[in-house]
Amino acid sequence: MKSILQHIKTSEKRNLAVLVDPDKFNLEKTSQFIDKVNNSIATHIFIGGSIVDENATETLISVIKPLTGLPIVLFPGDVIQVSEQADAILFLSLVSGRNPEYLIGQQVKSVSKLRNSNLEIIPTGYVLVDGKKETSTQKVTNTEPLTKLQEIVDTAKASELLGMQLIYLEAGSGAKQAVSSEIINAVKIEIKIPLIVGGGIRSKLAIEKAFNAGANVVVIGTAFEEDESFFEEIKR
Repeated sequence: MKSILQHIKTSEKRNLAVLVDPDKFNLEKTSQFIDKVNNSIATHIFIGGSIVDENATETLISVIKPLTGLPIVLFPGDVIQVSEQADAILFLSLVSGRNPEYLIGQQVKSVSKLRNSNLEIIPTGYVLVDGKKETSTQKVTNTEPLTKLQEIVDTAKASELLGMQLIYLEAGSGAKQAVSSEIINAVKIEIKIPLIVGGGIRSKLAIEKAFNAGANVVVIGTAFEEDESFFEEIKR
């Protein structure tokens, strides 16, 4: 059986991840929500957020997992969001910022949880790109998003050279402007590892644009938080 990373690397179909924030999700609607996910073109469920209450991630996964066959991947904002119940974890380093706590600090703190874990651990270079709105990531990590194309490209490439297995270009939750096709394409040309793109993607057209520019995985979050009818656009 292929690992999640290997599947992303070799899959000919486009991968669409639905990002669920444990602090924003209504558990009472879980069954209805997951039914929509299962009947959509989504291929993965990402779980995480910048600020999440302790045990909220664990609780959410325990409710979701029996209802879907899709892989559940942690997208953690900090160490308390690490859960053994998931299938994999994006082992994120905020390479666009210079705050050591999110470059390596949280990662060191998570080792005691991951040392004997069965989670598939995927080293991921996390690049925060300007989405024309201050994001929770900025506030929590005290870092600024990147604005210059060459700096974004060079940061992604440096991450690959450091051994990252994925690059995640993120405009931030609720971004007014998604990562542009120009940025996605420029990064894709430079790197040889898969590229994830998220933030500010609110339509099927925006999803298609990101894929056409070179994204291997597109992540949607706020789109369905604000309007669950968005799933009608992405039905299988």
